[in-house]
Amino acid sequence: MTLLDAARDRLDAMVADARTLIECESPSEDQAAVARSADVTARVVGAVLGTAGLPAEPDRVDVDGAPHLRWTLGDGPRRVLLVCHHDTVWPVGTLERIPFSVVDGVMRGPGCFDMIVGTVQAAHAVALLAVDGGAGAVDGVTILVTADEEIGSPRSRALIEAEARQHEAALVLEAAGPGGAVKTARKGVSWYEVEAVGRAAHSGLEPEKGVNAGVELSHQILALQSLADAELGTTVTPTRGWIGTTGNTVPANARVNVDVRARTAAEQDRVDASLRALAPVLEGAQIVLHGDINRRPLEREMALPLFERAARLAPEAGLDSIQEIAVGGASDGNFTAGVGTPTLDGLGAVGGGAHAEDEHVLVDEIPGRTALVALLIRDLVSEPTS
Repeated sequence: MTLLDAARDRLDAMVADARTLIECESPSEDQAAVARSADVTARVVGAVLGTAGLPAEPDRVDVDGAPHLRWTLGDGPRRVLLVCHHDTVWPVGTLERIPFSVVDGVMRGPGCFDMIVGTVQAAHAVALLAVDGGAGAVDGVTILVTADEEIGSPRSRALIEAEARQHEAALVLEAAGPGGAVKTARKGVSWYEVEAVGRAAHSGLEPEKGVNAGVELSHQILALQSLADAELGTTVTPTRGWIGTTGNTVPANARVNVDVRARTAAEQDRVDASLRALAPVLEGAQIVLHGDINRRPLEREMALPLFERAARLAPEAGLDSIQEIAVGGASDGNFTAGVGTPTLDGLGAVGGGAHAEDEHVLVDEIPGRTALVALLIRDLVSEPTS
């Protein structure tokens, strides 16, 4: 039996495992919810591994209330890190409006595409190899399922980077691009808050005695726009903002969030330096910058050798071919690539609607994607990248 045939035989079980995880809602900032999700994920993934003769119990790494799960398989050199997360963007109660379903081959439910099905695929891919070749077939593989990816991984970043440094390759089970494309490049992300500080005054009695932080911030927002570079793919986007405290006071404080995306580290550094050099326009105003570079880019050079392996193995997974795509969104793959570990992203579910009401997964694509991950792991364990 081929790995693809074995993956097809597991499809019903994979759908059932996905349902169990989907129905345990897990918004990133709800500590009670992610704690429950960690318990359920540990049970589901552990059961899949246990039935294949592998250790079922994960290391539970709790960082400031964020429960991350790690299965370290074998005691040989660390070869392959599988990167997943069990948190989602959907608040508790979403299931009442968008329940789990599979209709005409389309799975729906909050978090199914981003990235619950990817986590299920990772577990079953490893189990497929262990059933086929014994525990030695996955010696050197680590499965890491974190709890805070959707909010920028503030409490898992150090863990992800430490694990990545120990491994020769990272496979990220985030959802695929359109048509099942894997992600060979992701923009880097920087998050900031630009704060304008002025001086309050009564807006009716003596507005001239104030320094209007809202007006100052408007000048800064226009300046921010000029830092973007469309040709290089660099975006600088003011997003959420706040001005003042009451309707009849010259605002003494105004703030705006700024989302920066760049294809290269050099562009990230350029924008970062420009933001730190912002100067006030109004006399008496001050500018305070909060935030920093969050994720370095996943540049194509870090993914290309792994993509070439995936393209070579795709027919064995029942895929005629596999395409690559560069995307603006970031993932924990940015962290693994950022410490120098070859990284291939977007190996998870095929579907669409991430973070949207129409989030969905194409069920018929699950076996082939699972087989591809298994084939990549086998290839990397037997023929390391270095």
